[in-house]
Amino acid sequence: PRRSAVACPGTGAAPSPEARPMTGPAADWQALAGTLAGALGMAASLPPPAVGPTPRQRLWAEGGAALYRYGDGARTARSVPLLIVYSFVNRPYLLDLEPDRSLIAALLARGRDVYLLDWGTPVAADRHRSLVDYALRPLERAVDAVLAAGRSEVHDLMGVCQGGTLALCHTLRRPERVRRLITMVTPVDFATPDDVLAAYARHIDVESLVATFGNVPGGFLRLGFQSLKLHGNTLGKLLTLAAAAGTPDQLERVLRTERWVADSPDQAGQPFLDFIRCFYRDNALVKGSLVLDGAALSLAALRVPLLNLYATRDHLVPPASSRALANLATGADYREHAFDGGHIGVYLSARAQHEIPAAIAAFLAGGRPS
Repeated sequence: PRRSAVACPGTGAAPSPEARPMTGPAADWQALAGTLAGALGMAASLPPPAVGPTPRQRLWAEGGAALYRYGDGARTARSVPLLIVYSFVNRPYLLDLEPDRSLIAALLARGRDVYLLDWGTPVAADRHRSLVDYALRPLERAVDAVLAAGRSEVHDLMGVCQGGTLALCHTLRRPERVRRLITMVTPVDFATPDDVLAAYARHIDVESLVATFGNVPGGFLRLGFQSLKLHGNTLGKLLTLAAAAGTPDQLERVLRTERWVADSPDQAGQPFLDFIRCFYRDNALVKGSLVLDGAALSLAALRVPLLNLYATRDHLVPPASSRALANLATGADYREHAFDGGHIGVYLSARAQHEIPAAIAAFLAGGRPS
């Protein structure tokens, strides 16, 4: 055989890839992979993370929905009952995730009598019910139970995300019952230029989804939400998991949050379609064209004290979508509170644990949030 015309210094075989030490970015990725493997191994050895530590009692149920009262009820004589209305999307234990990250526990500690309406998981028959029959009429019956348990003629109302949109509609339908209203990261204007979620929703063939599945699988919505923030929901989650490696308590916190993210209930077919049509497509709250159950509802008719809490870096409900309420609820005693964070940070970040319940408690007590 002919010899190569290229002379190379040194002799012997090249080192195998396993023996060659990695440097630079390759070494960083190798270290990250090892850290993640350790974190996943530890996670597999831990029991499923518990959620919802605050004691509660179920007062009322209808279909998949249930009304809960938190604490021991001893605060009834000291405060007007506060009813929290959550979104259809995901589960409301986000508000009571763990002892030191619980908006509900913080409100109880400030003397509030707290109730929560949990929409649960829709049943097959819910596919054919209207938004009014599925949500607004049951909400009125839940309020009946709240007023009876709280021995009060009025209640305070807090709507969370989509639940805030429902709370606005309820207050317009039954204004005599609501003493004070709080909207929290609530979409109002569904056509702001930076609202990517709204743009998606307007172009999804929801009619075909409902016709095919009846109740829309929750996994579809979860994938849609995750696609809005790909970096944070891929590499960001890996880095968070790696940072918790070797610390079981911190790893449990990560797993608890991820349990909530993955816990997506199905969406009742016709109510989901009604919501998309009325709000995402028609933007009826802004246009003043909302008609539910034969009654025209206008935000200009609101007369209650109203606190609008929004997050300045919210990618699901942009600040402009929430803040549109200021120019629409012209008859209300309107005030707002901006939280420097994102859609989930407003509930779970360390700073939120004091700032948000303090703002809510001050408003409910009759003052202005600082």
